[in-house]
Amino acid sequence: MRRGERGCYGVWSCPGRARSLSGNPDPQWVPLMPDSSHALAGVSNMTPPPPVHVAIIMDGNRRWAQARGQPVAFGHKAGADAARRAIEAAGNAGVRWLTLFAFSSENWQRPSDEVQELTTLLRFYLNHEVKSLAREGVRLRVIGDRMRFGEDTRRLIDRAEEATAHNTALNLNVALSYGARAEIIAAARSLAAAVARGEIAPEEIDEAAFTRSLTTAGMPDPDLIIRTSGEQRLSNFLLWQAAYAEFIFLPVLWPDFDAAQFQAALHSFASRERRYGARFP
Repeated sequence: MRRGERGCYGVWSCPGRARSLSGNPDPQWVPLMPDSSHALAGVSNMTPPPPVHVAIIMDGNRRWAQARGQPVAFGHKAGADAARRAIEAAGNAGVRWLTLFAFSSENWQRPSDEVQELTTLLRFYLNHEVKSLAREGVRLRVIGDRMRFGEDTRRLIDRAEEATAHNTALNLNVALSYGARAEIIAAARSLAAAVARGEIAPEEIDEAAFTRSLTTAGMPDPDLIIRTSGEQRLSNFLLWQAAYAEFIFLPVLWPDFDAAQFQAALHSFASRERRYGARFP
C-alpha cells in the first residue's frame, strides 16, 4: 500500500486503491485468460472437488465507481451485488464455508460520511437479504467487534444470526469491524485471565486452546483466500487462521467479480499440492 492510504474492502466497505488495471498486469498476479473464458493459466476444465472454506478480501469498489464517474456509494452497492453472486457461486460449487471481509477495524478511520453510507447499506442488506439467505439454507454469522456499531445495527445482526442459525447448506461468515491483530490480542487476554482464575495451567495453552479463544472458534481454517483488485496482502485478515491457506490474487475489481471467476479460482486451488510443511518422496 502506498504511503497515506488505508486498506478497506468489500460488500459494505471502502476498497483499497490498487494500480490501474488498464496497464500491463504485474507478472506475479494470477491473471484471467485473455480469451474471456475466465480460466486460470495451466488449469484444466475438469470440475475439481471444492475447498471446504473459501475466504475473500473484497477489494476495488471505490476505483470501480470512480472509473464510471460515480460516487463511492455506487461502488459499494455494486460490491454488495458481487457478494450475492459469490454466495450463490459458493453454494453451487459445494463450498461449505465462505468468509467475506466486509468492513475492517481500520475502516472506522474513513470520513464520517462514508462510514455512515456503509453502515446504512449494511442495515439495508440485513433487513432485506436475511429472508433470502434463510430460504437458501445459508447460515449467517458475523465475526468482529460488533460493539462499535450502533444498537440498531447490533440488533439486526443478532436477528439475522438467529433467523439462520439452523441452516446447513452454506456457512457464511461476514467479517465486520474485524481486525486479526485485535482478535489475537483478545484471545491472549482471555487465556491469561483463565490462567489467573486457576481455570487452566500455562502449560496447557497450545494451538488448540488458542484457536478455541478466537472469534472463529469451531470453524475450519480457510483453505483458499482470494483477493481482488490486484493487491497482494492479507491486510490484517485471518492472520492466525491463514497459516496454511492457498492464495489467489486477481486483478479484477470486486464489483466485476462473478461466478465464472470464482469457479476458476477453485480450479486453480485444485491444481496445487498442499503439504502443510511436510516433505514427501
